[in-house]
Amino acid sequence: MEKLVIQSLPGLLVTANFYLPRQSRGPWPCVIYLNGHWPSLDGAKTGFQDRYLWYPAHGFALLVLDPLQFGEIPGIHLGTNRLSMWHWLSLGYTPAGVEVWNAMRAIDWLETRPEIDATRIGVTGISGGGVMTQYLAALDERVKVAAASCSTYTIADQICKRLVQGQCDCTFFPNVFGLDFPDILGLIAPRPLLILGGRKDPIFPPSGFRGAYRRVKRTYECCPETRLDGPRVRLVESGAGHTDPPHFLEETRRWMARWLGLADRLSDSDYRELTPLPSPPSVLRCVERPPARALNYGVHEAWICPSRPTMPASRRAWEERAAGLRDVLRTRVFGWVPDTPPPFAARKLIGSGGFAGTLARYEKWEIQTEAGLRVVLDLVQPSRSKQARGIVLWVRRAADQVGFPDLDELLPLLPEWVVAAVSPRLSERPLPTARYAEIERSAALLGRTLAAMWVWDVLRAAQWVREQAGNEQIPLIVYGKGDAALVGLIAGVMDEHVEQVVVSDLPTSFRTAPPLLTLWRDADVPEIAGIIAPRTLTFVPEILPAFEVTRGLFHLCGAADRLRVELSVAEAAMAGLNPHEGARA
Repeated sequence: MEKLVIQSLPGLLVTANFYLPRQSRGPWPCVIYLNGHWPSLDGAKTGFQDRYLWYPAHGFALLVLDPLQFGEIPGIHLGTNRLSMWHWLSLGYTPAGVEVWNAMRAIDWLETRPEIDATRIGVTGISGGGVMTQYLAALDERVKVAAASCSTYTIADQICKRLVQGQCDCTFFPNVFGLDFPDILGLIAPRPLLILGGRKDPIFPPSGFRGAYRRVKRTYECCPETRLDGPRVRLVESGAGHTDPPHFLEETRRWMARWLGLADRLSDSDYRELTPLPSPPSVLRCVERPPARALNYGVHEAWICPSRPTMPASRRAWEERAAGLRDVLRTRVFGWVPDTPPPFAARKLIGSGGFAGTLARYEKWEIQTEAGLRVVLDLVQPSRSKQARGIVLWVRRAADQVGFPDLDELLPLLPEWVVAAVSPRLSERPLPTARYAEIERSAALLGRTLAAMWVWDVLRAAQWVREQAGNEQIPLIVYGKGDAALVGLIAGVMDEHVEQVVVSDLPTSFRTAPPLLTLWRDADVPEIAGIIAPRTLTFVPEILPAFEVTRGLFHLCGAADRLRVELSVAEAAMAGLNPHEGARA
C-alpha cells in the first residue's frame, strides 16, 4: 500500500491510499473508492475498509480517496446546511465540484502508472461517496463502470419528504438548468451503472431510488449496447437502512468483476469472502499533521471567482454588458418563470386598514402570483384626487411586518399617491433559521431562491396594481429596505415600467445579500444597480462608497442626475417626478 498526497490544484491536497494486488501481474484494472461522510481526523478512509479491502485481495488495483470534509486536510462541505453561507448559491458553488475534480485528477494520476490498465477503471462508494460516484461517472467517460450505494434520489422525493435539510451540500447542485438527478445518471449511459438502495434508508428512501432507476432505465434501453450484452443498469435492494449489507458488497464485487474483465478469474465463493482485517488509522494516515497552509481550508472562496465591479470603457460597451446581464437574469436566474403566468384571480379581503382607512381609501387584496400561490397587498388610494400622481409599491420584509397600518414614512404621499404594500410569500414573519435553510436549499434544487420568488411576486403585484389604476402610463416606484431593497432593485431591472427604484440599506454585495442563483459569477450588486440607468435610482438616506461604480455607470449613460440621495422615501417619490429639481446628489 502506498500513501499519497495528490495535488489536484496548486495547494489543493487529497490524501489517498493506493493498493496493488500481490498474487498476479499487471497491468490491473483499478477500482476507485470514494469515501462518504465518516467523521475522522485520520480521513474517512479509516471507516470504510470493510467495503474496499476485498478488491486488491482479488486482482484489482485500488485507489481510496479521502473526501474534502473528512480528509486528513479538511475543508468545508456544510456551507448552506449549517453555516449559512448563502453566497454559495449566488456563486453557484457546491463542494461536489471540488470532489469530482479531485477524483478526475486522481484518474489523471492513475494514467501515469504503468501497473494500471487505464481503460478499465471503476468507481464505487456509499452515501456521499455514492453521490460522488454518480457525478464522477456522469462527467468523466474514463470511468467504465459505476456502483453507487444508498445515494440515488429524485429532487421531488427529497423535497416532498422534507429530506433536503438533512443532506450535505455535496448531494446537490444549484439547479439553474432544471435537471433532475436521473438526468445526471443518463449521462453515464451506456456505461454500466449499479444502483443499490435500502428499503429502510431514511435519507435516500425507496421512492427516490426506484423513481430514479425507472427513469434512467428508459435511457439505457435506447442504447444499442444493451441489446448486445444485456442490461447495463441494475437496481439491487435490501431490507436494511443506510448501510451496505453483505449482499450489497457481493453484488458490487460481481458488477466490477464483470465489467472490468475479471469475472472469469473469480468463483462464486470469492465474491462472498470476508474482507481482510482493517488497518489501524496510523497505518493509513498520509500526513503527520495538516499543513499550515492548504487551499483545502478555503477552497470554497477560491473555486469560483465572483464578479468584481469595473467601469466599462464606453457607453456602448456598458449597454452591451447590461443587455447580457438582463439575459442572464431572464434565462438563468429566472429561467423557472412560467411563459404564461396564471390569472391573478384577485380576491378582496376584509380589513379596515386602521387610520389608513380614514385618511384614504383602503382595500386589502390577495392575488395569485403562481398557480395555487397567493400573496397579500394592502392598497391605499387617494380619497381626494381622481387621478393619482403615481404608485409607490412598497416591498415589505419580515422586519416591516409589525402591524398595519405602518405607513408613517409614506404619509406625505397619501393625499395624491397610490401606496401598495406587498408581502411576498413567506415574508409575513421571520423564519426560524432551520426552516429558512430548508426552504432556500429546496428552492435551489428547483432553480430558484427565496429572493427570486420574492422578485416574481413583486413583478406580479406591480402589474396588478397598474391594471387597478387603469393607467399604464402612471409613474411606478418600487421601494424596499435591506433585503427587500435588493428585491425591489432586481424587480426594477426586470420591469422597465418601473420609473424609479428607491432603496434603503441596500446590500453592497452578494456575499451578504439574499442569494440569487449564480448571479455573482456575472455581476455584483453595484453593477446590477447600474442597469437601472437612465431611469431613476434613489438611495435613502445615504449612498455608500461601494456604489461609486453605480454612480460612474449612471454618469456614463448621461443620467448622473438620476442617481439620487434623499432623506426619505416621500421626498424620493415627489422629487423623482422631476429629477432636475431638489436633488441632494
